[in-house]
Amino acid sequence: MGWIIALVVGGIAGWLASLVMNRDASMGIFWNIVVGCVGSVLGNWISQTFFGIGGSVQEFSLTGLIIAVVGAVVLLGIVNLIQRGRVR
Repeated sequence: MGWIIALVVGGIAGWLASLVMNRDASMGIFWNIVVGCVGSVLGNWISQTFFGIGGSVQEFSLTGLIIAVVGAVVLLGIVNLIQRGRVR
């Protein structure tokens, strides 16, 4: 059950991050899920390293969702920097 929750929360986090970074038109649901799940891992690493907090998307919590969205925004910022040479 945890993987299903992780995919749903990852999709929501990826979608919210794509709205924040103005990439919603160029991403489909598959890439929203991928960005959200990878962003969750990145966000957890950042939050554990710098703030000592963590959240999991395998059991739904608001902290886990926020960390996943922040990680996905960071990931999309890095992708924008590599693709275009600037962050939108």
